[in-house]
Amino acid sequence: MAMTLRSEAFSNNRAIPRRYSGDGDDRSPPLFWSDPPQGTQELALIVDDPDAPQTEPWVHWILYKIPADLRSLPDGAGAMTSPNVVPGTEQGKNSWGTEGFRGPAPPRGHGAHHYHFRLFALDAPLAATHGLDKSHLMSAIHGHILDQAELVGTYQR
Repeated sequence: MAMTLRSEAFSNNRAIPRRYSGDGDDRSPPLFWSDPPQGTQELALIVDDPDAPQTEPWVHWILYKIPADLRSLPDGAGAMTSPNVVPGTEQGKNSWGTEGFRGPAPPRGHGAHHYHFRLFALDAPLAATHGLDKSHLMSAIHGHILDQAELVGTYQR
């Protein structure tokens, strides 16, 4: 059975509450997932916005080295002021060049953007160090992905 990802804050393909946006408290929403496949050693999370006007999706959060036995991230786990809210994890660099979660903040009048929360189940612990950006994390997990789950939220100004 495929791994699933959900949030109590919003349903798949539904609006992300303002609280979790750059217009609100800029907090990461709570996330919950089903059991990853057997053999999972670690998990990694990428949150990005492919609707951003740049050529590459705008990265809002990278979290990796998530323990395989963990099944949730609490509200605010991506706080930039506390990089180890979840013990043992590492936060990567977002598109602002900082670490931690930055909430949706699309250009005004740009319509609804889609924010993809992707959780990867990995067959080996990452040897990666602190502060990876998306391209370096994707290179590090290449060939080690057992499964992935996705949750999409929308936001517009």
